Amino acid sequence: MERELILKCRSGDARFFEPLVRAYEPAALRVATGILGHPDEARDGVQEAFVKAWQALPRFDVKRRFGPWFFQILRNHCRDMIRGRKSRANYEVKDERLEARPAGDDTHPERARERAAARDLVRHALDQLGGEHRDILILKEIQGFRYAEIAEILQIPEGTVASRLYHARRALKDTLIALGAEQP
Repeated sequence: MERELILKCRSGDARFFEPLVRAYEPAALRVATGILGHPDEARDGVQEAFVKAWQALPRFDVKRRFGPWFFQILRNHCRDMIRGRKSRANYEVKDERLEARPAGDDTHPERARERAAARDLVRHALDQLGGEHRDILILKEIQGFRYAEIAEILQIPEGTVASRLYHARRALKDTLIALGAEQP
């Protein structure tokens, strides 16, 4: 299906690009927010990445899958945006997988404070990590991409994904401990 849409886009019919945008936009916004740390910047980055993808479609190898190719464009664009600004914004990732949920009553004010504190600690720890560690954690742990997809997005061997993910998780754990998180 994607292949047919891309071929129609290449023949000059832009309306067939819209289904691709609708299919990938939600995940792209989560990835961009994770990398950039701010939803408004993420929306701008995603829009610009789709424009770049549209412009690059004539060079796209239709034997490849669109998703990993697009996420590579998005990741590179987000990194360019980071290099282009002087300071990083605070994370405003809303992905519930970043929220630590203590057992018990979620409506209790103390539980809400604990969740907010845990979420802020994880955001701060992610902010402390280098881009390579942060990117791979976002792709795997927040977005849930498979190793093969991450390898394609980052243009690295699948075994390197496993290695980098191991080191990124370890770096996150060490950073959380250094920031005062309790050890399990």
